[in-house]
Amino acid sequence: MRSLIDIVDFSVEELDELMKTACDISENPEKYSKKCVGKKLATLFFEPSTRTRLSFEAAMYELGGNVIGFSDAGNSSASKGESVADTAKVISCYADIIAMRHPKAGAPYVAAENATIPVINAGDGDHCHPTQTLADLLTIYREKGRLSNLTVGFCGDLKYGRTVHSLIAALSRYEGVRIVLISPDELKIPEFVKHDILDKNQMTYIEKNCLEQEIPNLDILYMTRVQRERFDDLDEYEKLKNSYILNTQKMSLAKPDMCVLHPLPRVNEINVSVDNDPRACYFKQVQNGKYMRMALILKLLEDEKREIKHTHKNDVVINEIYCTNPRCITSCEQELEHKYKLVDKQNGIYSCVYCEKTAKMKEEN
Repeated sequence: MRSLIDIVDFSVEELDELMKTACDISENPEKYSKKCVGKKLATLFFEPSTRTRLSFEAAMYELGGNVIGFSDAGNSSASKGESVADTAKVISCYADIIAMRHPKAGAPYVAAENATIPVINAGDGDHCHPTQTLADLLTIYREKGRLSNLTVGFCGDLKYGRTVHSLIAALSRYEGVRIVLISPDELKIPEFVKHDILDKNQMTYIEKNCLEQEIPNLDILYMTRVQRERFDDLDEYEKLKNSYILNTQKMSLAKPDMCVLHPLPRVNEINVSVDNDPRACYFKQVQNGKYMRMALILKLLEDEKREIKHTHKNDVVINEIYCTNPRCITSCEQELEHKYKLVDKQNGIYSCVYCEKTAKMKEEN
């Protein structure tokens, strides 16, 4: 069967197909209202969510299906110590498809490796968030009429922002996309995004720390909140939480047709006065997210007999490098094999299959 763990699991052609289906759903909802009759979606949310969880539930209900699941890990067997692998095997007996959010990077990957039904990554820690990226892509396409030849600015928490990482990965496959990374030094984009996505795809990008200087050049401004839940040091969070605040004054510096996106929830990084600006598209993103999740559910259920799985079979070493990332699923599920894939043969650099933390193979004495 097939799953969606990372946005690059789908080709550009498949993303275009999903967007086409999503647009048709928005225009002809009745046509799709019984497509999933008799099917069940399991929403396994080990981490709090409003938009993503309810969007998945609304998507399945509007396709005529049903929903089971939980919205709090404390109400699941995870609180008793059940592994992600065992949870996936159990839920496979009850449902036809899984949407999983988890605070640890790589958890949906583990689920997909053990489930007998499709698994959708609904956000794994600070790693990636492919279905938010589907919403982002559809919004950009609907507002700009294209996904190529755009200057896209990402502002705020670029270190822990999984939505940022996923959207950059998606945009890397479209021609002429220029990336502007705006953040304080403490929240700069991770090295794995630079190395594995930006540099590998020869994307044009710059790193800056002043929004006012860069906003006049942008076609898209992707704002993000500084995520309190990702910080181990709350003093550090307090220092950085108000780094960037978009208001009407800053919007006056932007192009007349610039689009403002935000994965939500927002705290105060976008002033409510901006909501009335026609360039504010973040609530349109929410609606587009539902349509794209409907299209995704349909595609995965249709593709479930295809032998395509999210695996890394080539140049993978097992239990030769051990991941030390405390945010990786291997940090809390000790029975998991530590898998590293080769990403830079010339320099001998490997990347954790679960969280993408890079490391070098230790040389034997």
